[in-house]
Amino acid sequence: MLITIAPGVRLFVDIEGPGFVPDGPTLREKPTLVLLHGGPGYDHTGFKPAFSRLADVAQIVYYDHRGHGRSDRRPRDEWTLDTWADDVVRLCDALGVERPVVLGQSFGGFVAQRYLARHPQHPAKVVLSSTSPHMRLERKLAMFERLGGAAARAAAERFWRAPDAASWAEYGRLCLPLYNTRPGDPQARSRIVFHEEILFHFVAGEKQGMDLLPGLARAQCPVLVMAGERDPVCPIDDARDIAAALPPQWMQFAACAASGHGAWRDEPDAAFARLREFIGAAVE
Repeated sequence: MLITIAPGVRLFVDIEGPGFVPDGPTLREKPTLVLLHGGPGYDHTGFKPAFSRLADVAQIVYYDHRGHGRSDRRPRDEWTLDTWADDVVRLCDALGVERPVVLGQSFGGFVAQRYLARHPQHPAKVVLSSTSPHMRLERKLAMFERLGGAAARAAAERFWRAPDAASWAEYGRLCLPLYNTRPGDPQARSRIVFHEEILFHFVAGEKQGMDLLPGLARAQCPVLVMAGERDPVCPIDDARDIAAALPPQWMQFAACAASGHGAWRDEPDAAFARLREFIGAAVE
């Protein structure tokens, strides 16, 4: 369904599970888990069906970022981290959600970091999954070379320095297959509504000088940083930078040795057990 979050701005939203469930003589409110998808240019479908594993402990809100997927198309001047971060609050207001648990995967983690800095009192908890706070291209290139050789390194460098249809096609052939350590659903990509122009615009622009580390000190809730040791595009040292920038009383870190880009894809049993524990834990 399309939800209006601001005049003329509608986001595609899909909600899994009830917010209140019977608990003896009362109804118990479950946490609301808001999922911020990767990209940019992609949509929420990569989370399905995997995150249904958590539907018994949380109501799950899937949505497509402004301008993405099945959400309304929007002008380029709205394709910014500040806008996408503020949209998390706008969406929660539209849905009547208070104190959400927000999970950002990859680019969604960029959005979640900016959201955490701009709205530190809004979330109950945040998960930063396989994400980075900055570009640090050399780290990416070193990992792509380690996993895919010189050809993968060269393709990665061409795309990250000059994103266009040609460099993206080469990146898709040589680099995307290195993202994960176990095969994914072969039909998953066909379900995605992909807008490559958002990807090229962001990578050529805001991504180049992105530095989200200073804002992380403003966190006022538990933050779980999850990272795969075999992730080439958001290397684990990027996650360690995030962890070091967060207030130590709020930071939790999970390094996943057998995972690439998304432990919930590569080590689902362990990753979802950790997420389940984090969502359900009381906040002191």
